Amino acid sequence: MISIDLIGIGTGNPDHLTRAAVKAMNDADLILLPRKGDAKSDLIDLRRAICAELLTQAVKIVEFDMPRRPDRTDYVGAVLDWHDAIAALWMEQVARHLPEGGRLALLVWGDPSLYDSSLRIAGRLPGAKIRVIPGITSVQALTAAHGICLNDLADPVLITTGRRLSERGWPDCADSLVVMLDGHCAFQTLPPEGLDIWWGAYLGLPQERLAQGPLAMRGAEIASCRAALRQEHGWIMDIYLLRRRKTVRRP
Repeated sequence: MISIDLIGIGTGNPDHLTRAAVKAMNDADLILLPRKGDAKSDLIDLRRAICAELLTQAVKIVEFDMPRRPDRTDYVGAVLDWHDAIAALWMEQVARHLPEGGRLALLVWGDPSLYDSSLRIAGRLPGAKIRVIPGITSVQALTAAHGICLNDLADPVLITTGRRLSERGWPDCADSLVVMLDGHCAFQTLPPEGLDIWWGAYLGLPQERLAQGPLAMRGAEIASCRAALRQEHGWIMDIYLLRRRKTVRRP
């Protein structure tokens, strides 16, 4: 029997891990750390640093090379094939290092139940018992960094992706949007008048960058800054909140 703990690690800052997350790490028999290529070496370095700082037990740590997602026009099919390949690698490492069973832990950015696919991948391992240890999400880190509320009074918020925003535009069901997994600054596809943006990259880390203001004034600046940061670090994790500007009238 294999138990899999998906442990939320926030944005990579060891201070973002809960006590439950630290306990789960120390209770594990094996921690798998994915390598994503030289251009993203900082990502595994952050996971290594978390292990070095928070592990107080002798837990086996194994690194493995992540497969690349196929670059195909059928996005969903490509992602499903990619998830199959990752699951196969996990099973290979489990068979090699936990042949008699045990507890496997994976350190997942943010909260594993919100926007990461580790839960979907773990579900491909037959007979595995899966547990999620929630972590601080990038949504929380963004609103905290800017000192703002997630929503306007009595208004809903929609969480979406950059791809969805580019393809379908602003949805009718909300005046506030949280946009994540946006590699192409989808906010540039929107008419900027009357929209405000709160943007953050590398939230909670020493290289954190923030910007906010009217989209018409800050949009191009954010896109330029994002491109420069990605070039400098080889990777970027960012998120932003968009909100329609309105005047609140008391009844």
